[in-house]
This record gives sequence, C-alpha cells and structure tokens, in this order.
Amino acid sequence: MSNNVFVGAAICRPWYILLYAIVKIGRGKHTRNYSLRRLFNIMDYSNILTRNIQALPPSGIRKFFSIAAEYDDVISLSIGEPDFKTPWKIRQEGVKNLQKGHTWYTANSGLLKLREEISSYLSRRYSLKYDCEEEILITVGGSEGIDICIRSMIEPGDEVILPEPCFVAYSPIIKLSGGTVVPIETKAANNFKLTPEQLAEKITNKTKMLVLPYPCNPTGGIMRKDDLEAIAKLLRGTNIMVLSDEIYSELTYDGKHVSIASLDGMRERCVVINGFSKAYAMTGWRLGFTAGPVEIIEQMAKIHQYAIMCSPTTSQHAAYYALKSCDLEIKEMVEEYDMRRRFIVKELNDMNLACFNPEGAFYAFPDITSAGLNSEAFCEKLLETKKVAVVPGTAFGTSGEGFVRISYCYSLEHISEALKRIKEFLNEI
Repeated sequence: MSNNVFVGAAICRPWYILLYAIVKIGRGKHTRNYSLRRLFNIMDYSNILTRNIQALPPSGIRKFFSIAAEYDDVISLSIGEPDFKTPWKIRQEGVKNLQKGHTWYTANSGLLKLREEISSYLSRRYSLKYDCEEEILITVGGSEGIDICIRSMIEPGDEVILPEPCFVAYSPIIKLSGGTVVPIETKAANNFKLTPEQLAEKITNKTKMLVLPYPCNPTGGIMRKDDLEAIAKLLRGTNIMVLSDEIYSELTYDGKHVSIASLDGMRERCVVINGFSKAYAMTGWRLGFTAGPVEIIEQMAKIHQYAIMCSPTTSQHAAYYALKSCDLEIKEMVEEYDMRRRFIVKELNDMNLACFNPEGAFYAFPDITSAGLNSEAFCEKLLETKKVAVVPGTAFGTSGEGFVRISYCYSLEHISEALKRIKEFLNEI
C-alpha cells in the first residue's frame, strides 16, 4: 500500500493509524523485526546489498552538482567537461560510419586499426612502445580502465598508495575490491607533487599498487621527468605496480607530459590509463584505452569481456580518425585552456584566494581558508547567495579541506561572471 492509501484510510478507520505506524517503523533503516516484515511483505534491503557498497558515500562532485541543480540560473564551474563540442571532423566520421551500417560488435579488445593507431600515438607523443594486438585494450572511458585495472590486481589485505587530493573514483574502487587505501597528502607548497620521501614512508610488505594521477584532477599538479625518476628509483626491483592515470596528458602546459612507463625498468610495472574524453572533448562518446604488460592486459580483458563485451563501435571509428587527423584541433583547445588558466589564477590570487598555478588538466584549486569557512560551507554559501557552483576540496579526500575545485573548461564569459560573483561573496562575508 502507498502512504496515501494508509493516510486516507486512517480518516475512516482509526486502527489504520496503528497499522501505518507499524509499517513505517518496519521500514526503518536499522529494524530487523523479521515477523513484522514478513507480515507486511516489506523487503529488508540492508541485508541484501553488500556492506561494501552500502558503506560507500556518493561522489562528492555529483552530490554537490545535484544540490546546484535545485537552484535556478546557477553559473557552474563544477564539472570537468570541456565546453568545446567534439571537433566536427570527428563527429562527421562517426556519422559516416553509422550511415555505412558499421554498428556491429567489435573484437573485445577493440578495433585493430584503432589499437594500431593508439600504439603509434603513444610512441610518437610519449615514447611508449606497446604491441597493438596484446598490450592495448579499448575501454568504456578511462573510468572503466581504472576499474578493471584495480579489480584485476587488488585483493583483501592489499594496500594501495594514493596521493591526495585526487579523482574521486580511485578510493571507492579499491575498497570495493577489498583493498586498503593508504593516502598521502600532497601539498600546494610542493606543487601537489608526490615526493619520494613521502612514498618511502608508506611502502610496506602489503603494498601492491601505487596510483599515480598526473596531471592531477583536482589540483592541476604534474610530475616532471626528474620527479618521476625519483619515484621509479624506489619501485624498481619491487613487485609494486603503478596505475598511471594519464587522461589529462595532452593538457600539460609549459612543457611536455612524461609517462613514468617510459622510464627504464618501469614499463613492466605500469598500466597506463588514457582516453578521448578530455583532450578531444569526447566525454559522451565514452571511450578510453589501457596499455600495459600482456600478462596484466589479458586479465583485465576478462573483466571487460564479461561486463562490457566491447566499447561503442561508432566511438571507436571516430576515435581512430581523431588520432590520425586532429592534432591541430587539440593544440587549439589547449591554447584556449591555457589562456583561461592564466586569467582565473590571476583573478583568484587578486581576491586573496591563494591559488597554485596549475601545470596540467583544467582545474584551479584555490585555498579558501582566508574566507573563514571550511570547504563545504564555502561552497554551500556561495551557491545559496551568489548562485555559483564549485566543488568542495573534501570531495577529493580529507586533505582537500581548505580548498575548492574550480573548473576552467568553460567559456571566458562564463568564468568572468562567476569570478565577479565570487569576489562579491568574499566582500560580503
């Protein structure tokens, strides 16, 4: 019975009031009264859902985005989605393949021509050599690559070292696999880099994996070659694997991205995650790829086969064309992001919100402690009073307290108006 039926019936029959109260109690989160539940046919989902999934909090980004959606006329700088449309040439290639009827499944690992092109791309851009037939797997976005990489290696009792603040997905997936998250707090004073000293302190005989999330969402921090060499020196000769999430590799400013897998002795202990969402403005196409040792990719492919079958066929054809023909479009988008980056960092610092100059990705991560509010309160009050949505730093780990993430993958007009309102907000408080 619905609540409305109970309430309506209670007006006519007082005993329905008692029945209604019993059922409401029976639906209580912590109630385990089997007899009542059986009598009224009430499911106890708390005993059906796994403890791991019930213990996971929702994404801090999506949680705040949902709150923002309840307000009208919000200016959002909260989501990491390029405001550029997918370049026309890529969209045209997708349409052309649909018109040709190329709508069947591909091989589980993805179109061979796409894997060949990815192999060529990794070689020419990052000096990485991977066999297209056995060492590259096409995934549903970089997110699936992260998921199946962790699930293929992490078991209960394994420790995974995780530099924070970082992308929200790593920690939940590690926990769902039964692993233990070992966080390392990176700091603005050190450009949010992972230092070898920090890493050395956290390595134990239970350490199975290091997540290396650079360029970093949300901080914009990167790791230069010298930084990576110091990390690699600690890992060589161990059985510790590196999940190197390089989804923002093309969005590296003032230099070129270096993959830790390109360093001596590291290829065999790295799985590289990348994709098309950020650099190619292809978020909705849901296409990524992983590259790594054949022994690891074979096992990741098993999960992919059973859970996914293959990545979207149209997206694969379009991505093949993107890699072959769209270097210029990527360059133009990166130049636009760079201009926005310099503008937003200057404006934030002028407001007394100390902001590290991000060297990669498309996020600013200002320190908001001068406002006298914690991260959550700052974002809530800013949204409520000025209708500007940014993300609390705590969405990316406890070390994000005192910061907020501001995405600059929006138009300059959009960013300018949001910054104007943030300045008004600061003056008022």
